[in-house]
Amino acid sequence: MRFFLFLVIVLPLSVSALEDSLRTDSDLSIRPFILPLCLITAGAAISGSDFEKDIQSDLRNFVGNDFNCEADDYIVHVPAFEIFFFDWIGLKAKNNFFQRAKYFAIANLASQTIVQSLKYSTNKLRPNGDNRESFPSSHTNIAFTNATVLYHEYKDSNLYIACSGYVFAVSTGALRIMNNNHWTGDVLAGAGIGILCADLVYQFETLRDWHPFGLGEKNNIYAFPEFGNDSYGLSVMIDL
Repeated sequence: MRFFLFLVIVLPLSVSALEDSLRTDSDLSIRPFILPLCLITAGAAISGSDFEKDIQSDLRNFVGNDFNCEADDYIVHVPAFEIFFFDWIGLKAKNNFFQRAKYFAIANLASQTIVQSLKYSTNKLRPNGDNRESFPSSHTNIAFTNATVLYHEYKDSNLYIACSGYVFAVSTGALRIMNNNHWTGDVLAGAGIGILCADLVYQFETLRDWHPFGLGEKNNIYAFPEFGNDSYGLSVMIDL
């Protein structure tokens, strides 16, 4: 019951912050960062508290203490796949392949650097007792980082596609808690850090003018998956 009460309180605040973010996406202001900052603050605030433990206990009792679904290990990667797949099948992305890959890499590198640093500095025990690398959730962070990159790339082409990554990101976070791998605070903080890092990259267009090997906006780069006998790879074609 406490878990659902927590959702009733937090989700309206998150939706309100997201609406502000969407309305001011083109402006350089603090509004786009309200949602991730709220998530990070909420995650840190309840981390290690009796309230967080009560949420975990209530949720595990609801789904069953033997509940185990490994789907989170797979759906976490769906938003990253979508970033490049939809452009490949013809849906126009905001940036070309190289620019998109550059922002994707920067957002994930920054986000995971923060997450891994916090994991080893906070030393928080997982709810299943497996290790002390609980806070924040890395799976959730990866999913939300890439869901936010996906949103920025496709929001002007197809809003449904742009937002689809968040379905997989939220599902990943929920399963991390339901599988007893993470506490609620871990998931909230991981999501917030992911959204914040990706938003910052697109707000400031980090390293936009960095074009190694002479590759710029005028160069089209295409990537094609290749499958063979017991092997797979990626072919890249550059239109110079």
